[in-house]
Amino acid sequence: MVPHFQIHPRAKIFECNLCSKKFSGKGALHTHLQRHSDERPFECTVCNKKFRVDGDLIAHLKIHTGEKPFECSLCNKTVSTSGALHTHLRTHTGEKPYQCSLCNKKLSGHTALRIHMRTHTGEKPFQCSYCNKTFSQKAYLSSHQRSHTGEKPFECTLCGRKFSDRAVLRIHFRSHSGEKPFECTLCNKKFSQDPHLRHHLRTHTGERPYKCTVCNKKFHSSSELILHLPIHIGIKPFECTMCNKKFLRNTELKIHLRSHTREKPLKCPLCEYKFSTHSSLGAHIRIHTGEKRFECNVCSKKFYDSGALRTHLRMHTGEKPFECTVCNKTFSLNNTLVLHLRTHTGEKPFACTFCDSKFSQSSSLRIHVRRMHTSSEPFTFCYKEFPQEGQLAQLGRKRTEGKPSHRASFKVKFSRSSVPGTQSFSEKLEKPFKCTVCNKLFSYEARLYRHLYAHISATSAECDLNKSIQP
Repeated sequence: MVPHFQIHPRAKIFECNLCSKKFSGKGALHTHLQRHSDERPFECTVCNKKFRVDGDLIAHLKIHTGEKPFECSLCNKTVSTSGALHTHLRTHTGEKPYQCSLCNKKLSGHTALRIHMRTHTGEKPFQCSYCNKTFSQKAYLSSHQRSHTGEKPFECTLCGRKFSDRAVLRIHFRSHSGEKPFECTLCNKKFSQDPHLRHHLRTHTGERPYKCTVCNKKFHSSSELILHLPIHIGIKPFECTMCNKKFLRNTELKIHLRSHTREKPLKCPLCEYKFSTHSSLGAHIRIHTGEKRFECNVCSKKFYDSGALRTHLRMHTGEKPFECTVCNKTFSLNNTLVLHLRTHTGEKPFACTFCDSKFSQSSSLRIHVRRMHTSSEPFTFCYKEFPQEGQLAQLGRKRTEGKPSHRASFKVKFSRSSVPGTQSFSEKLEKPFKCTVCNKLFSYEARLYRHLYAHISATSAECDLNKSIQP
């Protein structure tokens, strides 16, 4: 028969004078006091590690023997001590009985609480014997020391790759299994690592918490900031052998080389377009899907890629971060700055393959080729409609003074010259554009537009020209 006094829980009357923790027995208090003492009388005969209490030594010895006699009834995981089993079970039940007195965070184990408290106190009791760096957890110290010793005890069973940290091995294994447990709640994209998800979320929020102390530029991640910092000290170790341009990273150099080789190894799975960078391909695919996940927080306009959003935001902020080093003029786009610099250098990198003409912009080259070197077929009989206050009138105002008096809508038919014997530029055709009103010939489309505007301006509101130029 059980004595009656054992039915009631024993009062905790023995208090530790160092941490105020209370115990129901004198022996338990004595064992606890040993944890405050620096004395470690219990030594492991295998690795010579020392412990304050014999219970810790007994638990430690199971690491060497591999003994794990305590099994979880829910997931069959085995552990070496009953305490570890109790802590593990809380991962299933969600129980967190230990609460931080400073921030009210709840934790599942006493050890986890003790480690968490160090985030408040700043305590880092574990010091590296190689470089004197200190850590808040022993596991962090062990992982760090392997960076000195080169030890990589954790091996992938699928590819044989070795790692210095068990957590890194666990993340690596997901590259084989395809597991992506971290999902974005905004676009449902999944990731294999929590830091990657956090970084991705900033593409939605626009948050850039990492700021350069030199130029105040902000970044999504600390790694982007670290890669940015060498810009200020002028270190660009990777140089292009074709144009001598230098880069911070080897990957940037490889991508740049494709601008010389015209290599586009990345093909769109939905059409025939090819791209030189993953970012360009990703932005292009979103054109097919219609996805515009980058939204302006000022006017709610949406964009296919983050770069277009950043450029758009400068319309609201007025920011012009690209400055000409010659005349100090500033621009909102780097491309605009590059074009501007050519007005100082006189550089004309776009050469016509049909003649010796050169141009500072690719668009100017395209216009030149279309006007001077293309055959007549693509321009035969096209019809454009210009309202009185519309495009044709605007083209005319650029070249003439005053405003047009005509207020009707005109359909103006214009074409490359239909004069018999019309030939391409290569056959010395000088005036391929013909006015369908008076048959006058012009060398350029723009001159034909200006001429047509003269017809319109000279006509009253009841102009008969509308009839004469209808097809």
